[in-house]
Amino acid sequence: MHRSSYISVCIISTLFITGPGNLQSSFAQAAETHGPAVVTLDQVIEAAKAHYPAIKAAQAQQQAAQGAIGVAKTAYLPRTDLLWQTNRATANNIYGLLLPQGVIPSISGPVIASDNSRSAWSSGGGALFSWQPFDFGVRSAKVHAALEGNEAAKQASALTTLDVTAAAGNAFLDLAAAQQLVAVTQANVRRNEAFNKAVHVLVDNSLRPGADASQADAQLALAQNQLIQAQTQEAIRRSALAVYLQTPSGQVTIDPSPLLKANPPSDPDATETKLHPLVLEENALSLQQEAQKRVLDRSYAPVFSILGTISGRGAGTGLTGQFPGGTAGLAPDTFNWAAGFQVTFAAFDFFNLREQKKVQDANVQAEHARYNLSLTNVSAAIEPAHASLSGARQIAANTPLELSAALASEQQQQVRYRSGLATVVDVASAEGVLAQAEADDVIARLGIWRAELGVATAQGDLQPFLQMLQSQAKGK
Repeated sequence: MHRSSYISVCIISTLFITGPGNLQSSFAQAAETHGPAVVTLDQVIEAAKAHYPAIKAAQAQQQAAQGAIGVAKTAYLPRTDLLWQTNRATANNIYGLLLPQGVIPSISGPVIASDNSRSAWSSGGGALFSWQPFDFGVRSAKVHAALEGNEAAKQASALTTLDVTAAAGNAFLDLAAAQQLVAVTQANVRRNEAFNKAVHVLVDNSLRPGADASQADAQLALAQNQLIQAQTQEAIRRSALAVYLQTPSGQVTIDPSPLLKANPPSDPDATETKLHPLVLEENALSLQQEAQKRVLDRSYAPVFSILGTISGRGAGTGLTGQFPGGTAGLAPDTFNWAAGFQVTFAAFDFFNLREQKKVQDANVQAEHARYNLSLTNVSAAIEPAHASLSGARQIAANTPLELSAALASEQQQQVRYRSGLATVVDVASAEGVLAQAEADDVIARLGIWRAELGVATAQGDLQPFLQMLQSQAKGK
């Protein structure tokens, strides 16, 4: 009897899922109405892409990197600083030098003879406009570094999405395999129960020795333990998949039937190694380090600025020391404007920049090395993935023969035992071989899809794999 005769299909609910965005609400709605939502492999991958926190964090980092481009471009804009102040203070002044500091307030104007205890209002306001007409490429290099940083964040987000969705797909296949093993072990338990009853009938009628009954009991207990282990693994795998779906494990039910009915129609097309997100990310990081090096190369240069200012001052004292009192000095009454061109040059920054360039040269070399390493790692992963796929297809082609032979052997041993030509051990061995063959068959069929997913992951793009799943679903 073929294994499929032992499997009963229980339809818990029927749920149409229109996209990953509403998958979680579909889980909740299904749980409130008919039961758990039934999801397929492609739906699991899309749901993980939409809801898994690591992907959302990577996307937020990409948005931050994109915002850094705008920040870098604002350096081209002119700068205007506004100031207003009002104070009440004494007007005593003194001739002499005072080194720059931030403790003693500056007092402008001549020394006047006055009462040291008297105070007056003072006020001031103004605006300073400044703009760099050219900068020898410093700002351009900073913008380019920000652009490459954004590209690196974009590829890092794509790499995170690839890793998470591939892991979610493997979690689905793990649960599918665990479910099939539960069905296999359940069938094995039923066969052993039937055989155990037959043996006890023969022993009770003194047609077989009592040792046969003990052996049959032990074999049945072993089959039951295997079922318990398989059910435990199913619960563990379901919980692991629920993490990627961001939903309680009790609301997760999968539908692997499209994967078990037929093998993938064709293998994914090969892609260039340089298009893998890991390689693209390292390439962008390398270009970013080079752009930062260009910033340092252009930093040892004069700074040219166009300046313009308008200001006003008000004072509550006169040049001869009089204090009008009242609100005198609260508002500016003397105004000035100025326009000019200024050049500044930090000559001794040469030594600091020289050391910074040495550090940046090392950073550039390190990123180039990481880029070459990423090419090596991606290339090294693709070849084993294709080898695994080839092996999975060969195994899947062989397991039906294994299952057919094991099924025939089990039936023959059952007949031979009833005829007295075989022992309980012979039947138990045949039962074990049949259970293993049934497990190998379903695992082999799922193994092809797992290998296809592995190839797509190694190549850095799951889209061909998803298209394969969709075409498989349309053809069922």
